[in-house]
Amino acid sequence: MNFKDMDVVSIRDFSREQIEEILERSRQMLPYARGEKISKALEGKILGNLFFEPSTRTRLSFESAANRLGARVIDVSQTSETSMVKGETLADTIRMVEAYSDVIVLRHPHEGAARLAARFSNKPVINAGDGAGSHPTQTLLDLFTIEEELGNIEGMNVTLLGDLKYGRTAHSLAEALTVLGAKLTFVAPETLQMPKETVDRVKQLGGSPLITSDIEGIISSVDVLYVTRIQRERFPDPAEYQKVAGTYRVDREMLREAKKDMIVMHPLPRIDEIAPEVDSTPHAKYFKQAFNGIPVRMALLTLVLGVEV
Repeated sequence: MNFKDMDVVSIRDFSREQIEEILERSRQMLPYARGEKISKALEGKILGNLFFEPSTRTRLSFESAANRLGARVIDVSQTSETSMVKGETLADTIRMVEAYSDVIVLRHPHEGAARLAARFSNKPVINAGDGAGSHPTQTLLDLFTIEEELGNIEGMNVTLLGDLKYGRTAHSLAEALTVLGAKLTFVAPETLQMPKETVDRVKQLGGSPLITSDIEGIISSVDVLYVTRIQRERFPDPAEYQKVAGTYRVDREMLREAKKDMIVMHPLPRIDEIAPEVDSTPHAKYFKQAFNGIPVRMALLTLVLGVEV
C-alpha cells in the first residue's frame, strides 16, 4: 500500500489492512526505537512539530522517532511563539511551516484543526490530538501494545474505563478496536459515558458494546483494561468535574479478581485513577505503552515520507 504524502488525521481514514500494515511496520521499527540498530533513513528531512497544547509523551516520542531516523526537528510548543498572537490564521501558519519542513505534526486545542491544516498543506500532516476530537497516533500505539502483549486483538474483551465523553483517545480506540474484531465494554458514570455518535459508529461497524458504570462486576472477564483520566481541563463547569472526580481507582484489591494475563493500559498522564502499587504488578503496561509511541511514530514518518528503512 502506498502511504506516501498521506495525512494522518483520523483513524477513520484507514482501512483494516492499512492499520495492520502500520502495525507491522511498527514491529520492524522496534530495534531502531530501542537503539539496537541505527538508521539514517530520514537524513535530510525536517519534522515541523507544532504543539499548541501541553504534551509530554506525544511530543517527545515524535522528536525521538525523528532523531532515531536521522531527521531534524523544528519545534513550536505554544501559540505565543508564533505570529498567531498577531492575528495570523492557523491556515497561514501551516502554509509557512510547510515551506520549512517535510512533514507537520500538529497538536491543537480545537477539534477539526488537523483536518483544516491538512487542507492547506501539500506536505503530510499528522494529527497529534485536536481538542476532544481525534488522536490517531495514540490509537495506533494502543493497538500495537495490545498485539505485542496479548498476540492478538480479534476476540479480546477490552474495557474502556473513566472519562469516555471527553477522552479523545477512547473515541478513536473504540472504533479501531471494533474494526479489528475486539469486544468492547464502556464503563463510566452516566455523565461521562461514551458519546452517542461513537456508540452508533461502533454499532455500524458491527460491534455490540456493553455500557455500564460497574467495573467490579465485570473485571474477571476483561483482557484489556484501558483506564482514562477524568480530564478537568475539558469540563466547561468545574462543579461538574467535582461530582465525578475520583469515581474509579484501579488498585491491587480490584485486580485480585482479574485474569493473570489481563493488561492495564493508560494513555497517561494519570492522576489518582491507578494506584502506584499497581505499577509493580505484571498487569501494568502503561509505561511500555508510552515507549511504543516511538516505533509507531517512526513507522508513520517513514510511510508518509515514502522511505524504507
